[in-house]
Amino acid sequence: QVQLVQSGGGSVQPGGSLGLSCAASGNIFRPHGMGWYRQAPGKQRELVARMGNSRNTDYADSVKGRFTISRDNAKNTVYLQMNNLKPEDTAVYYCNYGYFQSEYWGQGTLVTVSE
Repeated sequence: QVQLVQSGGGSVQPGGSLGLSCAASGNIFRPHGMGWYRQAPGKQRELVARMGNSRNTDYADSVKGRFTISRDNAKNTVYLQMNNLKPEDTAVYYCNYGYFQSEYWGQGTLVTVSE
């Protein structure tokens, strides 16, 4: 009932910046939260940043002070601005909408941080 389409991603050098977008369509009324997760090869998917319906936010310790989650209600879009990127940020990033009995995922986009 909810479709999430991501855009952004790519390759940057350490210290660079990159922005991700996630546009939602369908029955998106009152999600419990929306957020960004990432998964590196051989590792489990982990929470990067999450925003509640009241715009409260939660960040992984590894990205605090560097990443910012935001949303534009008029465009039904959630964003992740990533600054001062590090090689360990390299992963496939996924956006997520959470509901009481269901959740939806974007298709994922690769972020590579290297020289």
